[in-house]
Amino acid sequence: MSLPANVSNRRQLDEAPLLVAARGGTPAHTPVWFMRQAGRSLPEYRRTREGVPMLRACLTPDLVSEITMQPVRRHGVDAAILFSDIVLPLYASGVELDIVAGTGPVVNRPVRGAADVAALPALRAEQVEGVAEAVRTLVAELGATPLIGFAGAPFTLASYLVEGGPSRNHERTKALMHSEPETWHALLGKLAETTLEFLRVQIDAGVDAVQLFDSWAGALSPHDYAVYVQPHTNRILRGVAEHSGEEVPRIHFGVGTGELLTAMRDSGASVVGVDWRVPLDRAVNRLDPQQHRPPVVQGNLDPAVLFAGWDAVRSETERVLAEGRSAGGHIFNLGHGVLPDTDPDVLTRIVELVHSSSAGRR
Repeated sequence: MSLPANVSNRRQLDEAPLLVAARGGTPAHTPVWFMRQAGRSLPEYRRTREGVPMLRACLTPDLVSEITMQPVRRHGVDAAILFSDIVLPLYASGVELDIVAGTGPVVNRPVRGAADVAALPALRAEQVEGVAEAVRTLVAELGATPLIGFAGAPFTLASYLVEGGPSRNHERTKALMHSEPETWHALLGKLAETTLEFLRVQIDAGVDAVQLFDSWAGALSPHDYAVYVQPHTNRILRGVAEHSGEEVPRIHFGVGTGELLTAMRDSGASVVGVDWRVPLDRAVNRLDPQQHRPPVVQGNLDPAVLFAGWDAVRSETERVLAEGRSAGGHIFNLGHGVLPDTDPDVLTRIVELVHSSSAGRR
């Protein structure tokens, strides 16, 4: 069982730039962190993870804590994000799956019908106690740096379960969605509850914000997203708001979701993550065409630009910062995760540039 919503272990970080920006305030500088900042680009990560399977590492408190802290120490980012994996709550609940090198998550028994959905186990808080322990350790170590919780959104989890692994076209997923809508909604309803419980555990342990990743939502049309996905994403984000008393900012991010930004915001996100395909000023206009209340956005430097040399990186970073000034708040990030062969020194220089370029201006 999770703690009651009125029991909070969160620190008071009223001046933390990430939390100020996420709430639409004016931070001392534009906050910056990177998706997949704790990962294969860091030699210390590769040493720490050597010989340890990914999902086991995600449930081992001392490994989670160490890996989560590594980019904070190295880069001086404005937030740590909990080291985890998008399928971890499925694995922890008892779904038979593994992460196969070079492939990604592979499910032993894919979900193909109503009976498979009915058989899916629910996540219990005690099954991810290792995650909660890691969060408690981290909030004690991070000082004034916020910790972002992590979870995968229902559509992306459903795609892995139905396809049996990564998919280019999501054909089995979409076929189930359209041919058996009752089964589909039962599946996403279960996944929403699993994800919400996973986030509740993290919130009760003390995370300061959460990010909900919908990696594959960009494969959907606006109509299909609104009918088949948005109600379940809303259940999660609304549940986070209710559980935390609106204290915890809710970041929602998907890849290729330029046509879904408004729906993602309307699902209950307080911050909308934008990938590199849509300039931030254009994203702001899509989210607030009447300019009533400029949204808070996160993003969106193309991860591939980090291989282009410092002059190009600096120019593109400055462009993203300039476009982000049209928003009600801007959290600088990449437009997707750090690529494995990225030079970590480039990430450190980006942090320094963002801080120096944005200090004292909004």
